[in-house]
Amino acid sequence: MLSKNEFHMNNQVRPIILIAFLGILLFSCQKEIPAPKPPNILLIMADDLAYADLGSFGGDISTPNLDQLAKEGIRFSRFHTAPFCAVSRAMLLSGNFNHVAGMGSQDLVTGVPGYEGQLSDRIIPIPELLRSAGYHTYMAGKWHLGDNPAANPANKGFEKSFATMEGGANHYSERGIFRDVPVSIYTENGKEANWPAGAYSTDFYTDKLISYINADREDGQPFFVFAAYTSPHWPLQVDSSYWKKYEGRYNEGYDVLREKRLESLKKAGMIHPSSQTPPLHPRVKPWDSLSHEEQKKEARKMELYAGMVDNLDFNIGRLISHLKETSQYENTIIVFLSDNGAAAEDFYYSDYFGPFIRENYSDAFEDMGKENSFISYGAQWAEAGASPFKYFKGYTTEGGMNAPMIISGPGVSPQNQINHQFLSIMDLAPTFYELAGITYPKSWRGKEIAALAGSSLLPALKGDPTPIHDSSYVFGLEHRGDAMLRKGNWKLLNTEKPFELKNFELYHLENDLSEQQDLKEVNPEKYQELLLEWEKFSKQVGIVTPTPKQGDGLK
Repeated sequence: MLSKNEFHMNNQVRPIILIAFLGILLFSCQKEIPAPKPPNILLIMADDLAYADLGSFGGDISTPNLDQLAKEGIRFSRFHTAPFCAVSRAMLLSGNFNHVAGMGSQDLVTGVPGYEGQLSDRIIPIPELLRSAGYHTYMAGKWHLGDNPAANPANKGFEKSFATMEGGANHYSERGIFRDVPVSIYTENGKEANWPAGAYSTDFYTDKLISYINADREDGQPFFVFAAYTSPHWPLQVDSSYWKKYEGRYNEGYDVLREKRLESLKKAGMIHPSSQTPPLHPRVKPWDSLSHEEQKKEARKMELYAGMVDNLDFNIGRLISHLKETSQYENTIIVFLSDNGAAAEDFYYSDYFGPFIRENYSDAFEDMGKENSFISYGAQWAEAGASPFKYFKGYTTEGGMNAPMIISGPGVSPQNQINHQFLSIMDLAPTFYELAGITYPKSWRGKEIAALAGSSLLPALKGDPTPIHDSSYVFGLEHRGDAMLRKGNWKLLNTEKPFELKNFELYHLENDLSEQQDLKEVNPEKYQELLLEWEKFSKQVGIVTPTPKQGDGLK
């Protein structure tokens, strides 16, 4: 029998033992529940893909893998890029305006701040900041943000990279397409690399990315992958097994396709039922004015383009399948977008680029789609791809800047939905940083840097209907005199050269998506308000007009 002292001592000890036990249990539970792992990020960029191509957007090209992503995620109908490839890539990788990011003018390298022709030291590239936070960073495909060693992706945060440094390339070989670069330049991890004989661009870039992901898969670190595909950028080249699926589909011509796309976009819910197509660009010839042989060749151009998009979707499917097979898909945010509007250039007949291309390539019907062929689908098909918007790549109209985007993955809750709010390519960087749990710093490597100009899309991805950008947010862009500024649904637009303030037009996009009704005389107060915003914006980002060299800004 216990004495009083022993009894009291046991009663005092028991609670201490119980507390200690509970403490050990709590600690062990904490050890067994690790902190949530930051998601992998797969960023897929198509090159010159039109707004109306994808099946999920109402297009007629077979894109089952991207359509499935759309079912599992969100399509964004009013997502805006820049009107040119390099400008968009600078804004994407910086989360800032093109002049702040160093790409005020595509391919123009100067000592003027804002016109460096490569990513500036005023921003932090996405891969550099993510890598500092423990992410693996990989890219394959088109860089187009400076071709000197300091500008290489290997020196901008990418741990592993295989990149074409120019604005375009042959899809099958190193045969150059620009007279200043007769042999295309490729680098791997910052060192000069050769294109493997017989490889096709989209297939090869996918192989590279899968190999990069596999190499580090066992270490448990998240990855940021930039699949910067060069498809469906000209020259239009693809294996016949892809384009033959579309043989005969476009024999009615681009005028008919444009109207069909308008109706299919309405049916898909991407545009308002009252939307109409604007007048064609002046350089587009009516389909009925072409000879039978010309029509035959034109239809083949679109067949080739469709085949390239089909192959692109197939390779995106390969990436997705690999992530599923390696149990990484469920923790991967996937963002798919195009870098600008549909491409209208046709350099085969250009005064500047044409002589070199015609000397080294064929545009004969029997060669179309092959390694020795240089074909572009031109303004005529670009107008069909940009339906219902005005014009195409190169213009600051909606046709040059309103691009397709799909986001899918963990945390994307309203599946198979369409988001119609205005967003920009600068919004992706802050989205990635929030996903990774990163606070964007005010200085980097001892230098003060510009604050991000975009906003995180996470609220929209979680189904929050609150606009990412309210009616006071200003989005502007200038490139070689083409300029625009948007505030709410109001837009200033200039496409005349040389640039003059008086040439700005005023549109209200909610009621006039095709930019046909210039309201500057009807709404002079709003016009003056936006001109004042333009003046502030120009000073803020540093818009000037360095003299371009011939041929610049067209790739």
